[in-house]
Amino acid sequence: MPFHYLESAADPRVSDYTNLTDVHLRKLREPAEGLYIAESSRVLRRALAAGHQPRSFFLAEKWADDLADVFDQFPDVPAYVGSAQLLEEITGFHLHRGAMAAMHRPAPLALADLLSGARRVAVLEDIVDHTNVGAIFRSAAALDIDAVLISPRCGDPLYRRSVRVSMGTVFQVPWVRLGQWPQDLEVLRSSGFTVAALELTDDAVDVDVLAASQPERLALVLGTEGAGMSPATLAAVDCTVRIPMRAGVDSLNVAAASAVAFWELRPRT
Repeated sequence: MPFHYLESAADPRVSDYTNLTDVHLRKLREPAEGLYIAESSRVLRRALAAGHQPRSFFLAEKWADDLADVFDQFPDVPAYVGSAQLLEEITGFHLHRGAMAAMHRPAPLALADLLSGARRVAVLEDIVDHTNVGAIFRSAAALDIDAVLISPRCGDPLYRRSVRVSMGTVFQVPWVRLGQWPQDLEVLRSSGFTVAALELTDDAVDVDVLAASQPERLALVLGTEGAGMSPATLAAVDCTVRIPMRAGVDSLNVAAASAVAFWELRPRT
């Protein structure tokens, strides 16, 4: 395919890739413009395998051969090529993971469709660190979580860092952003889910105790970093659970805690 060689960081054709390190700007731009950035050849391929459609490709020429099959598959999608220095000037960081692609965001899923047939669901309340969001999705994909629901103020699973940390598993686990929080937890309950919050409360039970009861359908709510679960959310759940700790440690990072809880609460039959 013909490549489009870049000569200036001000080239308007690559505006999708400008200022990628400006988190606030990108959080506003990307959903509004219906795009997200797939960073690295591996993540790009996983996005395409999930059926997502590229807007353009962006790479140093040395990576072209590695993605020749991808370019053959999308001959009408422009591929912009530039020197490492120019690409860094455009994006704000050194590109060392192969190619990038600006991708069209997939259409949002319907909550009812997402819950149909699901047995284990993770619910993220206001988790704002994109590294944590991505790590939770990676654990969810590996540990039998059928869907992820995110609160209105939660970080974007399709933000570049979330996608990268998840190793592209945000494309594997279906997810939806809830519109009413925490009222939408009642939708889970009416669909037959036991709704449990992973939170240190006086009446919390150990996670293995809940696992032993083997709820047929379970939604596990994970609270924001630092402040933890909001009082309104705690009032809306059926129970709270905790991971037993030793040596005076009272909690884990939310991403690490999610992996432990997902494993312990996985369906056994």
